[in-house]
This record gives sequence, structure tokens and C-alpha cells, in this order.
Amino acid sequence: MKSKICIIVANYYPNISKSLLLGASHLLKKKKNNFKIIETNGIFEIPVVISRNIKKYDAFLALGCVIKGKTPHFTFISQATTDAIMKLAIYYKKPIGNGIITCLNMKQATERSDPKKKNKGGEAARAIISVLGN
Repeated sequence: MKSKICIIVANYYPNISKSLLLGASHLLKKKKNNFKIIETNGIFEIPVVISRNIKKYDAFLALGCVIKGKTPHFTFISQATTDAIMKLAIYYKKPIGNGIITCLNMKQATERSDPKKKNKGGEAARAIISVLGN
């Protein structure tokens, strides 16, 4: 039986998120996994959504983008989100693919989310599939 996967996508940068989602969903469909998409405004909300749904799914995929601005906010949000995702994965022993890209500018974000290249959403999906053994 194929795994049930929940994709949480932060839409703060909608074009980037859409590209990450395209890369991830393409691979999950190809491997015939069942998945549901839940949208949030930003990446900081992703761990809460995972926590609320932790018993409903076999794995999770976190997608989104943070672009460095002129304040330390970038560092705090990125680190807090990454730490929370890792703690959830370890505590519940469920794979959570981290497809949240942290970039210095929009050009970098566009390159890292391009579905025709090495898309970070697809890479995160590949990682959870490998842990699940699908």
C-alpha cells in the first residue's frame, strides 16, 4: 500500500511555492503516492500544521521560501522552522522532507525552484520516498 503524504506549502512567494509544489507533486504522482496539499501564509506556520496532522499521514513535505532581507528576521524564521521540523520528525519517527529554500535574492529562489532543473521540492519528495521505502 502506498503512503499517505501531506504537503504543506507556504505561499508567501506564490510563484516560487508553485514551482516547488510542481516539482514535488510530479515525483509523488510518478511514484503513485497519495497526497494532500495544505496551504499556509508563511514557513513559520508549517510546523504547527504538521503537528496538527501528525497522526493522519505517513510522511510530510514542507515547501516554501525565505529570502534574506535587511534584518536578522530571515535567520530567526529559517532556524526556528528547521529546528521545529526536525524535532517533529525525530519525536514522531516520521519523515518530513524539508523543501523550504533559503535564498539571498529572488534570482536564487527562482533558480532553486525551477521545475525543469534540480528543483528543491522534487528533491525533498525524493528524500521522503526513500525513507518510506516507496
